[in-house]
Amino acid sequence: MKLLVLRLRFDVLFYVLRFSRRLQFTDSSIQFSVHNYIFFSYFCIFFFPLSVMQLNRVFHRCCAANMLIVCFAISCSDVADAQNDSVGGVFRFADTVYPSVGKLKYQVDLFDSLTDGMPTSFDDLYDDTPGIFTFRGNGFRNAPFTGHVEGRPDTVTVEWVFCTAYDGRMTDYGVWGGGTGWTGQPLYVCWPDSAVERFRVESPALTDAFSTEEIIVGSLASCVYFIDFASGDSSRRSLPTDNTIKGTVSLDPTLNGNLYVGQGIPCTGSFGALTFNLFKHRRSHFFGRDRKAWRGWGAYDSSPLRVGDFLFRPGENGTLYKFLIKGDSLRLHSTLRFRRQGDARAAGMEASMAFCQSRGYVSDNRGNIVCFDLSTLQPIWCYDNHDDSDGSPVLAVEDGHPYLYTACEVDKQGPTGVCHFVKLDAEDGGLVWQQTFDCRRIVDEDKTFDGGQFATPLIGVGNCDSLIFTNIVTNSTPGIKGDFVALSRKDGRVLYRTTLRHYAWSSPVALLNDEGEMFVFTADTRGRVYLIDALSGEILFSKRVGANFESSPIVVDNHIVLGSRGRKIYKMSVESRNSR
Repeated sequence: MKLLVLRLRFDVLFYVLRFSRRLQFTDSSIQFSVHNYIFFSYFCIFFFPLSVMQLNRVFHRCCAANMLIVCFAISCSDVADAQNDSVGGVFRFADTVYPSVGKLKYQVDLFDSLTDGMPTSFDDLYDDTPGIFTFRGNGFRNAPFTGHVEGRPDTVTVEWVFCTAYDGRMTDYGVWGGGTGWTGQPLYVCWPDSAVERFRVESPALTDAFSTEEIIVGSLASCVYFIDFASGDSSRRSLPTDNTIKGTVSLDPTLNGNLYVGQGIPCTGSFGALTFNLFKHRRSHFFGRDRKAWRGWGAYDSSPLRVGDFLFRPGENGTLYKFLIKGDSLRLHSTLRFRRQGDARAAGMEASMAFCQSRGYVSDNRGNIVCFDLSTLQPIWCYDNHDDSDGSPVLAVEDGHPYLYTACEVDKQGPTGVCHFVKLDAEDGGLVWQQTFDCRRIVDEDKTFDGGQFATPLIGVGNCDSLIFTNIVTNSTPGIKGDFVALSRKDGRVLYRTTLRHYAWSSPVALLNDEGEMFVFTADTRGRVYLIDALSGEILFSKRVGANFESSPIVVDNHIVLGSRGRKIYKMSVESRNSR
């Protein structure tokens, strides 16, 4: 009899624990207390030597107490939410699927039915990291790593140059060599003392140059490199990835040592997405070809994001993957596959996903901008932005409401077309405003160069906090040129267009001086770097430094780290000659 009662209690416990895990409270201390109280009460039922009658009495009292504490916690959470809403601290998305989803044919597949799909938290874990751990720094992809300069900067000097290997293997897509490609942004990490001590004990790969500040970057040379930020020397042995890396690697924001890497071009062997354990300096997980994908190309240029206990990884095979993170390995939880109604196959996702609270945002080669639920992967809305959209969507909260900025290329439109730069309501996908730029797609020396936006936009700060900036490939003549553009975030008005010597795929970054004046560093595909007064568009400095800057930079204080095609990675300083 007692065994039967225990079995029944076990069944109830299982479902209560699953229910308690779904409870998400604004106050993390409340959530911790609720979950632990529930677990403790049922632990006592199972492991204390009670008679059947006592067991029944205790069980029912625990159930009643659990319901009271859950109701109390929910009421406390609602009060906290209301207080946050009243000061604009928290925006709540409506639980609605909008009619625009009807433009899509989609399929959600669940592979792990025992694990609840709701992330343990919707906080942006990247906000509290000691460095820059993913493409553009966080879940909003809004590059919060603003630099600092003295006075009015007017020069850029090279501090060190790191040389990668050269991969001369001939692939079906040519020889990729070394250095970095698109998006190829380096990561910067200032390791805490606990991590440094653990690395020194466990890692077999550290060099004498290893220190707390480290640059991590994926390379076209089919390796991940580790560079001492101060000296430019190798801080540990490189990690071989077998195949070319074009995109930006991503470091787990919980400092568990996981590095997430996507392969970009197949050179040999299996082709897909990898996880490395940096403490052990070894590969810990590989996800290869997906035979269920709606598109055959299996590259991963997108920089994945961790939300709660899940990793979200868009693929160029038209599939969004959601993995449960288990130590240094991953377990596939669910997938979202989608394509435009009437299309024969899906489009690939090269842009990096953004997220805000419980919503994720992706764009693809067809111009689909899709918002989806992070727990269920259910699409919420879809916006048609006309053409290939490889630049990552950027989120911003304005007057307490979230908005999304993105733009498309001129690819499928033909030799001439329009780059559509749009501001969307991030809740329902409604168009707030649209700005257009005439661009060309050209062929030069048997290579095709699409027009439009390949960069990811930059939200203005300081004296430019009402603006947004981007690089547009116009391919105007003479030469193959592009514009650095400033737009009003309020209405999309173009404040200025500064013509660059060559077109730019690289994403711009911001620096502020003590007066709150904003300056922009950007680079073009002929290896030229620029300093621009963000308010006026005036070019303050321009010089050719590298071979081809397709990659996006990071900025730490007044230091820029940026990779180039042709083997070289640079650390540069932005300075004012008058303040030296």
